[in-house]
Amino acid sequence: MRRILAVLASLAFALTAVSAPAPATAGSAPTEEFVVSAPGPSRFPLAARGSVAPLVVSGSDWPGVTRVAGDLQADLQRVTGTRPVLSVDTVPAAPEVVLIGTLGRSPLIDGLVASGKLDVSGIAGKWETSLQQVVEHPLPGVRRALVLVGSDQRGTIYGSYEVSRQIGVSPWYWWDDVPAPHRDALYVLPGAHSQGTPAVKYRGFFINDENPALGRWEPGQFGPGLAPGYPNGFNSAFYARVFETMLRLKANYLWPAVWGRAFAEDDPRNHATAKAYGVIMGTSHEAPMMRGIEEWNRHPYAYGGNGEWSFVRNRDAIERYWADGIRRMTDEDFEGVVTLGMRGNGDTSLPDGAGIDLMQQILDDQRKILGEVSGKDVTTIPQVMTMYKEVQRYWDEGLRPPDDVTVVFSDDNWGNLRKLPDPALPPRSGGYGLYYHFDYVGGGRNYKWVDANQLANIWDQLNQAYRYGVNRLWTVNVGDLKNDELPTQFFLDYAWNPDRWPVSRLGEWERRYAAENFGTQQAGAIAEVLHTYGILQSRRKPELLNRRITTNANGDVVYDDQATPFSLTDYDELDRVTAEWQRLATQAERIKLPPEYQDAYYELVYYEVKATANLYALRRAEFTNLLYAGQGRAATNRLADETDARFAEDQAMSDYYNNVLAGGKWRGFQTQPKIGYGDVARYGPNAGWQQPEKDNEALPDEVFPAVQRIQLPDRPELGVAIDGSDKWWPAEPSAAVLPTFSPYQSQPPQYIDVFNRGSVPFAYTVRTGVPWLRVDRPAGVITDQTRVTVSVDWTRAPRGRTTVPITVTGNGNSVTVQAVLDNPVGEPKGFVEANGYVSMQADQYTRAVAANGVRWERIPGLGREGAGMEPFPVTAPRQALGPRLEYTMTLSTAGPVDVLAYLSPRNDTLPGAGLCYAISIDDETPQVVDIIGAANDTTMNRQWERNTSDNVNVTTTRHVVGAGTHTLKVWMVDPTVVVQKLVVNTGGLRPSYFGPPQSIRR
Repeated sequence: MRRILAVLASLAFALTAVSAPAPATAGSAPTEEFVVSAPGPSRFPLAARGSVAPLVVSGSDWPGVTRVAGDLQADLQRVTGTRPVLSVDTVPAAPEVVLIGTLGRSPLIDGLVASGKLDVSGIAGKWETSLQQVVEHPLPGVRRALVLVGSDQRGTIYGSYEVSRQIGVSPWYWWDDVPAPHRDALYVLPGAHSQGTPAVKYRGFFINDENPALGRWEPGQFGPGLAPGYPNGFNSAFYARVFETMLRLKANYLWPAVWGRAFAEDDPRNHATAKAYGVIMGTSHEAPMMRGIEEWNRHPYAYGGNGEWSFVRNRDAIERYWADGIRRMTDEDFEGVVTLGMRGNGDTSLPDGAGIDLMQQILDDQRKILGEVSGKDVTTIPQVMTMYKEVQRYWDEGLRPPDDVTVVFSDDNWGNLRKLPDPALPPRSGGYGLYYHFDYVGGGRNYKWVDANQLANIWDQLNQAYRYGVNRLWTVNVGDLKNDELPTQFFLDYAWNPDRWPVSRLGEWERRYAAENFGTQQAGAIAEVLHTYGILQSRRKPELLNRRITTNANGDVVYDDQATPFSLTDYDELDRVTAEWQRLATQAERIKLPPEYQDAYYELVYYEVKATANLYALRRAEFTNLLYAGQGRAATNRLADETDARFAEDQAMSDYYNNVLAGGKWRGFQTQPKIGYGDVARYGPNAGWQQPEKDNEALPDEVFPAVQRIQLPDRPELGVAIDGSDKWWPAEPSAAVLPTFSPYQSQPPQYIDVFNRGSVPFAYTVRTGVPWLRVDRPAGVITDQTRVTVSVDWTRAPRGRTTVPITVTGNGNSVTVQAVLDNPVGEPKGFVEANGYVSMQADQYTRAVAANGVRWERIPGLGREGAGMEPFPVTAPRQALGPRLEYTMTLSTAGPVDVLAYLSPRNDTLPGAGLCYAISIDDETPQVVDIIGAANDTTMNRQWERNTSDNVNVTTTRHVVGAGTHTLKVWMVDPTVVVQKLVVNTGGLRPSYFGPPQSIRR
């Protein structure tokens, strides 16, 4: 073994004896895979012939670098089965070695640079930039070295973890029990390899909303917190796992957990652990001056004063408290970004008022404390002010933090940006940041259970933020972190290099994510499941499946927590969405993986798919049960039993997750309620939006609303229900009329339910008045019920409008159902009216017309039904009437029609009046529509809650047209408007969540 210093001393002699190859360079452009399994010319044998190249690191390097060398050693053993030697300050006698080090901190790396063996001009002086380079004859006795060098500490760390990723170790190997595939041989391609310099400087996440799941699981896995009296605190063993996962994902910045937890107190080693790993610490938007709010809540009188979290009434104590936070940061010398500003205790608005003068005074005091306590030029200390919720009002009213402070804009907690930098403002030296959400506690309802985020929507909002210059700091609320793995990884990958992932490559990213965790053989199938899962989840958060939101006659938004949002009677909506989930669950079940992948598959894919599909089946059975109970159907109790069975399956899956999965490693983790929301009688007035709780402990999920069971008479009794109605006959006095039949209809076939209201079976018949109107079950015996589908032979049906009676007979009674047929004359063009509407997906346009350098582009996977249309570039200025989309349609109805535009629930992020588009039919003057209307994202009023809960904003315009072929035109006015769907209501549109299915196009 040879000491590094001795090697460096002899380096000059060695250079005269060895001919050096041309030095390698690394620029900012990222390179792709550089680790392969096959040998080849000049390839470096990282692992070959049963041995693994030894690793070398300098003891004078950053602690995070010496630590990550140990992780790389362990990762190589995971993959190859052989543990390489790890040497500190010594170079083993081996022909090939791996040299790991940081410029300016590693004598060996600096010696290679000084000798001309290694060209680091492409990374020197850059932020978090790495180089992986095979160097020939780097040292006497060493034939080749794989050099992993970073421009700074995290550059080296990221470069090392990139090797781990490429040899097959998933960033989620511990958090999700992802195995590393065995590989006997690993070779590194010759040349310079780099992942480039991150586009966003500070990138990370916020562990939040961590009860009950993370809070129940963590103490059992890592032990209690160390603050006396606060055993539920998270300790440094837990955070060490978080920090490692962050760095493997190329994150560098963390907001620690805050629900009753104080990072600095729960374990005195927490800040030191962050420093040792090389992680930058911050505090959340509600926790200024590097102190979590729980520190104040535990010791409100420690700094004198009256104990209030009030700058007005307790200023001296608050200032001393803040000064201690900066003093701790200075004394412990950890890397941090200081949060400025102030909110009320408990993540609420300030109780002292909302005036700019008060906030300006708070900022001035904080800056003064920051400079005095740290002894530094305050402009050199990274600082942020987060414009979250009502705090954005200060910015809107003219407050401007000092120029070096990063202004962090937020989304609306549901994945829609609230503010973008005004392009007319001068640049800020502190730049702009983004606070985003994958998890949320608040109105309209908490969503915390499984990943309910849509990749295309995330891409769209991050793309907008980046293109408008928001690139200094990005952080995202990931809840418990586990269950939001896919969006978290994408968020960080995109923050690193937005240009690497245009919307056209999102499918590639999904396949890559699947391959990293499950291998390439099933990556395509798994990626398809995850992609479909994201689209289905975008329709509505699972927690909101028992809340219908409507508008009453006064225009007020009304909640009904005992109703499904999906129609039970029209467009087959509830059955259709449930069936789509069941198909996806079946698709996930059919994917076969080796036994060692089963736990990871359950955690990353199967549970969230299967459990959500089961929840949809539960809600379908539950709400159909309630409908049937009101009609007295014999099938009522069977659906109550099915609801119970689905609830039992949900509990069984949670029990498996908590007690069996990965040998019990995740005990207590799957305890997040999601079914009992809305049960105000049991859980109190906040149960409409807040998770069911009692004494701060989550109760077991119980189905709300409760199903009903009925007592059936001991006799047969005929009942008839029809498509499009919740009534039943013969009890209903009005006529039973089916939705209109049309040769151009795309909605599901009309049906008649023949059901028993008693316990004794009976025979039935269904007869139509004409031979060309058919039913698929004209006769039979009813035990509980039979669905009879009605169809038309259009080759024999008369032209024009016809009404035909259908007679249902059973148990000596009969009901007449009217079938109305509309068989228009002529050859229609484009989308054809049927059933009283024309429905068109926005991406199915006839023509897209660009204007002023702006065009409409399709965003695949965006929105509730698979794609959205948005003007590009997103930085385009407002247009008087910009590019347009045209849709050809044929109407058989003349007169006033309503056009419903289904839009993504975006906010007015830019200066100006609202967020607008324009719409017209044919050559009429376009109507300009402000999509914001009454929806206020600052106050988060009920209209905003409806838009975000439904994940769509429906606006309506009135037009007058004649029968015939027309062109519907959608015009761009403002950028960032996303159109998902257009529906023309000619008088037959029925209430539903999605709106009707797309019309037939001729």
